[in-house]
Amino acid sequence: MTVSELYRFLENKMPRSLSCDWDNDGLMCCPDPAREVRKVLLALDITEAIVNEAQEMGCDVILSHHPLVFRPVKALTTEGGVPRKLIRLVQNGISAMSFHTRLDAVCGGVNDMLAATLGLENVSAFGPDGEQMGRLGNLATPLSLEVFAEQVKKTLGAPFVLVSGAGQVSLVAVLGGEGSDFIGAAEATGADVLVSGRLGYHPMTDAPEGGIALIEAGHYYTERPVLSALAAMVKEADGGIEAIIAESGNIKTI
Repeated sequence: MTVSELYRFLENKMPRSLSCDWDNDGLMCCPDPAREVRKVLLALDITEAIVNEAQEMGCDVILSHHPLVFRPVKALTTEGGVPRKLIRLVQNGISAMSFHTRLDAVCGGVNDMLAATLGLENVSAFGPDGEQMGRLGNLATPLSLEVFAEQVKKTLGAPFVLVSGAGQVSLVAVLGGEGSDFIGAAEATGADVLVSGRLGYHPMTDAPEGGIALIEAGHYYTERPVLSALAAMVKEADGGIEAIIAESGNIKTI
C-alpha cells in the first residue's frame, strides 16, 4: 500500500465533513505519494523527538492526532520548529498525516475510546451548536465523585486529576482534550460530571454552582487511548504494515 492509498483509506474512514470549520488537518507532508508503506509511527503530536524516532526506526509515515501544520508556514527555514520538522521529513522521505476534530467526532474516535476506557455504558453523542463530539454514558454502578475521580486517574494513567464538585456520579459526559466549550452542553444533558483534558481555573471554580462536577485529567491522557484505534485502522488498511504507538508528550510531571 502506498502513502496516497493509505491516506485515501483513512480519509474515507474519517471524512473531512466531520471536521470543525477552523481546523486544519489531513496530509501535512508528502515527499513521495507512491512510497510503499511498511512502518507507521502513531503519536498525538509530531514533536522533534517523534521525527527522530520515525527516522531512526525507518518509518514511512507519521500518523498524528494534532496537526503538524495548523497555522500558515510563511518560510521554510530551520529557524522555526514546524518548518524545521517539515524539512527533515522531506529530507528523509517521511510523510505526515494528521486527523484532528474529525477524529474527535467519528464513531470509534477520541471520545468513544475515552468513554470505553472509562467503562461507560449506553453511550451517545452530545455537544454545543451541532458539534456532536462529546460522549455521554452511564456507569454500571454509581460512585461518589471522589472514588470516580480516583478511578479516572488510575485508568488513564494520569499522574493527578483536578476535581471540582461533590456528590454521586452516574451519568458521565466526556470530551478528550480541551473541554471548556462543552461544559454548558454537558450540563444540559443532565450529566453529573464532565471529564475532560483541560477545563481551566474559572470554569472549575464556577461550574459546580451550575449543577455539574468537573474532572480535569490532562489533555494528553484523555486523548492517548485513541492511538490504539488509529493503529487498528492502519492494520485494517493493510495487515502487513507495522503500526507503532509512540509516547509523544513533551510535558512532564515533576
